[in-house]
Amino acid sequence: MSRTLGLVLVTFALLAAVAAPVLAPHATDAHFGGLLNAPPTVVHFADASGGWHAPFIYRWRLVSQLEQRYEEDLSTRVRLAWFSGGHVVQSSDEGAAPLLLLGADSYGRDVFTRLLFGARTSLGLAVTAALGALLIGATLGGLAGFAGGVFDDVLMRAADFVMVLPAIYVALALRAVLPLVLTASEVFGLLASIFAIVGAPFVARGVRAIVRSERRLDYAVAAEALGASDARLLFRHLLPSARGFMAVQMTLLIPAFIVAEATLSYVGLGFPDPIASWGTMLHDASSNIRVFADFPWLLSPAAAMFLVVLGVNLVLQNRRSEDVRHIGVRHTQRL
Repeated sequence: MSRTLGLVLVTFALLAAVAAPVLAPHATDAHFGGLLNAPPTVVHFADASGGWHAPFIYRWRLVSQLEQRYEEDLSTRVRLAWFSGGHVVQSSDEGAAPLLLLGADSYGRDVFTRLLFGARTSLGLAVTAALGALLIGATLGGLAGFAGGVFDDVLMRAADFVMVLPAIYVALALRAVLPLVLTASEVFGLLASIFAIVGAPFVARGVRAIVRSERRLDYAVAAEALGASDARLLFRHLLPSARGFMAVQMTLLIPAFIVAEATLSYVGLGFPDPIASWGTMLHDASSNIRVFADFPWLLSPAAAMFLVVLGVNLVLQNRRSEDVRHIGVRHTQRL
């Protein structure tokens, strides 16, 4: 049951990210100047007099500029336009009453639209960096465990050095030497590289231990005796035994990198406007101390991050249990 829930959450997030251009009512850089921090638009089926209608909305009317408080103008119904202009649903009068399903941010931009497109950026970055960390870590860990000796010592000391580095200070120092303005592709490549390098040592140490242990088993000794080359023995026989461990690492790295992207946005390594990501959205929201009390819809990226992290862990928790049982069986057989 828990794994099914995890699959639903992860699949929903991936589909929302892929279908963002169709599901989002607006562009990520669309501004609605009269709706700064406007609350979510409420979809109605009945008007003030109790009459039933097709789904419609009311436009927001600013009541207090100082408090940024709005109320619905019940005098005019605005119908919804379905499958119009390449979008699933929009307001029929975007100028006067735009459809803001999760409200607007402090710049008057649609939070729902930016959340969908932000999923593309944040999830794409996290998955790319996690795959890079697995590739680098598995290669280095496998070589270290297979070769042993000085080569093993050098690689593991280098991994230890990366692991003990204060990541946030290294990121600050790196940002200081980079150009003031970075393009979205440059930020993506930079963050993916940083995350992959930082995450690789954790993978490398585990893979090294597995390879060293597996090399002593009968099947590896037999393959070597039959003339299998070192490359075939390592990549065809030994590294596949670490698949379970690397699957577990994926469950840890992807959520960690999603959170890390949000953290690095605070030190100037976030994506530039108008590119939306969950990290930059939270960074913008944190600049207003009234968010928690008055504009909670601006924290929707935090809720999305929580659900994705939960889903990833639920999906692979059975895999972790199977790995534990598998390790126990192997140790029993070895005894």
